[in-house]
Amino acid sequence: MVLSSANKPRMFQLLFSDPTRTFYSSGDKLSGWVQLEAGSPCRLTGLRVTAAGCARVESRSRRQEVEYLKYEEEVRLEEVLSTGPDGCFLLPAGKSFSFQFGFELPPSGRLVSSFKGKFGSVRYYVRAELQRPYQHALQCEREFEVEEPLDVNQPDLLAPAAASKQKKVTCMFIPDGQVSITAQIDRKGFCEGEDININAKFENTCSRIVVPKAAIIAKHSYIINSHTKVLRQKLTAVRGNPIISGMCDMWQGRTIRVPKLRPTLLGCDIIKVDYTLMIYLHIPGSEKLILELPLVIGTTQLSGVGSRTSSMSSQASSSWASIPAPPPSYSNIHRDLRVNGPCTPLLHDYDGAEDDDDEGGLFMRVPEGCYPPPPAYSEVDQDATDPRQAVPVF
Repeated sequence: MVLSSANKPRMFQLLFSDPTRTFYSSGDKLSGWVQLEAGSPCRLTGLRVTAAGCARVESRSRRQEVEYLKYEEEVRLEEVLSTGPDGCFLLPAGKSFSFQFGFELPPSGRLVSSFKGKFGSVRYYVRAELQRPYQHALQCEREFEVEEPLDVNQPDLLAPAAASKQKKVTCMFIPDGQVSITAQIDRKGFCEGEDININAKFENTCSRIVVPKAAIIAKHSYIINSHTKVLRQKLTAVRGNPIISGMCDMWQGRTIRVPKLRPTLLGCDIIKVDYTLMIYLHIPGSEKLILELPLVIGTTQLSGVGSRTSSMSSQASSSWASIPAPPPSYSNIHRDLRVNGPCTPLLHDYDGAEDDDDEGGLFMRVPEGCYPPPPAYSEVDQDATDPRQAVPVF
């Protein structure tokens, strides 16, 4: 059915009072205008403004919704427009009219931040509905973002998080030693752009070369009729040095930066957005050893860094400070002296992640030049009476 445009306004749009505002929070006032302009005289029966917000999860033929905002307002057209003999409002041609609306968002605890994911979303919008006689109503709408504040300066988010895990490695059902991870972070709450300091110890007693890594993981959970669909995504990662058999490695204040991402989604019954810090060991020929520490991404930056949090972090990491740092690796001595040469693969270090090297493994470079000779040292003759009688050896 094709509707005639004879009774249709030339302009019908919805505007917010502050178009530069990026988001709203609980208790904020949202206001705006509905603008109408007709190219030819139009007859109207009413104008309604509604605001709605709900969480929705969809999967094939199933759908579940939770409502968080519902507002309705009948705009009084009689204060601006005249009425005809049939009781309809007359919108004259060539003149623009603005009808104001406004409402207050629910108080804290009753709203959920906006979100858009693969299987669900939390969406807020304002819709204007223009009613006409004997014709379908015209609609226009505008979305707005809601971001509920999440302060990371809470005692439970300022407390450190620690865990340890170990795994026995086998080769053709034959025991091949074990690997272990012990890790700790100073606190659980972080904001965008902050660095997470990782203290960790990795031990390797199996016969393989293992590689320590850490990554920030986002976990989206969608719930429909008691069925849960979980999606995990690796956001950013760091990688440590390979650990050969019988050796261990220490991370003391190794940092990973929180990228730009949405805060942790709290208060929604059917959609959950959580973050974790995954610390793991890549083991060739075996499943990774994974250890996860909880993260909460907030909107309010950490305050009092020099007082309370510094003392907490120093107390929490005192056990790590007492452990002597491992000796420097010999590879660090000549790292800047390597030259281009053929690559000989030591092991194929691939775990299906984006942070793996493009070369597809760990490589030993065979240089074309020679390394500088080792420094001179001395040997002391045990039979000599004068300790100054040292024989230099080159």
